[in-house]
Amino acid sequence: MLQNNPELKNKIDQLWNKFWSGGISNPLTAIEQITYLLFMKRLDELDLKRQSDAEWIGGEYTSKFEGDWIPPEYRARWEDKDTESDWARKQEDEKRYAVKKSTLRWSEFKRMQAEEMLQHVQGKVFPFLKDLNGSESSFTHHMKNAVFIIAKPALLVEAVKTIDEIFEVMERDSRENGQAFQDIQGDVYEMLLSEIATAGKNGQFRTPRHIIKLMSDLVQPQLGHRIADPACGSGGFLLGAYQYIVTQLAINAGSKDLMPDEDGFVRTSVAAALTEKAKAILASSLWGYDIDATMVRLGLMNLMMHGIDDPHIDYKDTLSKSYTEESEYDIVMANPPFTGSIDRGDINENLQLSTTKTELLFVENIYRLLKKGGTACVIVPQGVLFGSGSAFKALRQLLIERCDLKAVITLPSGVFKPYAGVSTAILLFTKVWDSKDKVTQPATENVWFYEMAADGYSLDDKRSKQDGNGDLQDIVAKYRSRNSANNDDRSAKWFVVARGEIENEGYDLSLSRYKTDVFEDVHYDPPGVILDRLIIGEVGDPDGMDLTNLQSGIVRELLDLREMVG
Repeated sequence: MLQNNPELKNKIDQLWNKFWSGGISNPLTAIEQITYLLFMKRLDELDLKRQSDAEWIGGEYTSKFEGDWIPPEYRARWEDKDTESDWARKQEDEKRYAVKKSTLRWSEFKRMQAEEMLQHVQGKVFPFLKDLNGSESSFTHHMKNAVFIIAKPALLVEAVKTIDEIFEVMERDSRENGQAFQDIQGDVYEMLLSEIATAGKNGQFRTPRHIIKLMSDLVQPQLGHRIADPACGSGGFLLGAYQYIVTQLAINAGSKDLMPDEDGFVRTSVAAALTEKAKAILASSLWGYDIDATMVRLGLMNLMMHGIDDPHIDYKDTLSKSYTEESEYDIVMANPPFTGSIDRGDINENLQLSTTKTELLFVENIYRLLKKGGTACVIVPQGVLFGSGSAFKALRQLLIERCDLKAVITLPSGVFKPYAGVSTAILLFTKVWDSKDKVTQPATENVWFYEMAADGYSLDDKRSKQDGNGDLQDIVAKYRSRNSANNDDRSAKWFVVARGEIENEGYDLSLSRYKTDVFEDVHYDPPGVILDRLIIGEVGDPDGMDLTNLQSGIVRELLDLREMVG
């Protein structure tokens, strides 16, 4: 997290202030513009690294900056024209409007003078960025309406300089601390949202990376799984699943130099060792949807900066009637928005819960998206666990009867600060019965509960890194051994509750309903001893004192009280 590197935090503060003073004060607009620049920088670096890797191993790699680029508006002129005269004019146009791709690199245009740089980035680099994956790609489709609004040459120059400095800090931090290169775009996004009072107002705040890593370790996605997030935001869960899979493949291939990160998880984003087949399978495995066009673009660029060339992130309302996918995914990981209600007329008729509350509808929809045998790991507000409304109870009954509800992990209320202080929980469940199936036997036998007390960070607005990893690694270890360990002690952090008991409690899933409180005997000194202690604090040892010479006041009253109690 940014708070653990003051130098990095300071650089990003500087970047935010430059955009603010440069007239771009809307936070999401600033985030989007900054992300475009980060993407330009990262694209250049990744391309150069892939070229270097290919040369090192004797492989082949075609640079994204090799050859000429013809802007799409000029390409479109000649799509349906193939006469000889047209062909000659087409070649003429190509010579006139062709741009050498090498000049579109960050490392090239950052050396330009201010005015020239702005014109070059506005007129050539940004249009090239929008056209990067070809006219048919999801990225190009969603970038179609993107606009580069930095209008001041000085702001662009300062932003480019600061982003170079940010990369230098992060690369040094990576080398010195042995960590994988961090999610820069995500860090900037998180930091900018923390600067404004309305952060999280529309559910647009990032899930902390260590919580995503925890959830990935719990569901253990594998190569070949179809993985989705129906409210993906900037793509954090998809990236978390991707990194988990790549890490496991690297370990299976014999990598020995992977070390636990600051949260105790082993992770790498380096996919260079993967076969082309594995890369293709992995790239087609990740699917994200969001109803905010800006977030879709941020998510696309986030995954592309981590080596997924053509991510599947789309603009869709997954609760609406227009979204028809069902039983499609092996894994669903999500932290869906739970900020209120939606219009009843817009709700997909396949959703059976009689409610407009998004926190309930999203969980039901996630159940619907899972294949039989598919597993979901979802963050919900704790009210979902015990709400007394009929829709709350119906959802919990669905999770118990139609799914194998494996775990309920309660999180401390500070996990999502500074954005929100709401208490949340992680639900982990596997779909057993489809919505059309008749349930002959409830799927859940036992539910494993864990009460997380700490996540390795302070639970105030600063969220500073603490010594150790809190309960993160303990949760993973205890969950994996839950069937073999003794889980009967209801006073412990973790325990198992049988389905029958949960049914008898009206499908209540709140941990406090089943936890046994332990009261310790507290020894108190006799009143006379306590009074002596108070008197000594005022005048010293009271034995043998001449009370006639003692001034009236609190000490006199304490002495009188001691005489009364004996």
